[in-house]
Amino acid sequence: MNTPIVYKDLGTVSYEEGLHIQTACFEKLLEAKRTGETAPNYLFFCEHQPVLTIGKSGKASNLLIPEGVLRQKGIDLYRVTRGGDITYHGPGQITGYPVLDLEQWKIGLKQYIYFLEETVIRFLALYGIQGNRLESATGVWLDPHIPGKARKICAIGVKSSRFVTMHGFALNINTHLEHFELINPCGFTDKGVTSLEKELGVPQDMENAKKQLAEIFLNLFHPD
Repeated sequence: MNTPIVYKDLGTVSYEEGLHIQTACFEKLLEAKRTGETAPNYLFFCEHQPVLTIGKSGKASNLLIPEGVLRQKGIDLYRVTRGGDITYHGPGQITGYPVLDLEQWKIGLKQYIYFLEETVIRFLALYGIQGNRLESATGVWLDPHIPGKARKICAIGVKSSRFVTMHGFALNINTHLEHFELINPCGFTDKGVTSLEKELGVPQDMENAKKQLAEIFLNLFHPD
């Protein structure tokens, strides 16, 4: 039987604090599985101060400026245990950290990532935007098959142990996209990055966007 998902909006937190919070819940869920007890599943939303993270398969060459210059710009850099390459987190971006025991939903990691993409695709549809998947490139894209126009609006990178997840997705709402110029986002050199604000031409209501996105996620992952 599924335990309910507890949704928490952490507001604006440092990357380190967000990592600490989700790691603690991740470890409690793993321990509960080992002992046959129960622990909550969580969905955390937050915004971070400017930070770059490199996943376990990431290449240092995808950071296009020296780390010292990055620090001078006030941008932190973390090497983390999620999948994927390098990406940016910052203000105006909904960073989502689902900490879930996937066995409670009887799904594996591939289907879980499909559900994360589906959450964002359904969210974008509320704004009249068609989000798409791109084979062999996790995340949600706009115009992925049009040369020169493919652009990513949501990055996904997940860690899983014994079917318990952490890390998650980063959806650009009012994100400062110029920071993506410091990297090859997710390792790509031939595709762009976009945000809801850029696509619609006006800043969006972050609180409303969080509410809509959380509702879609929780409906997809509802208890049986």
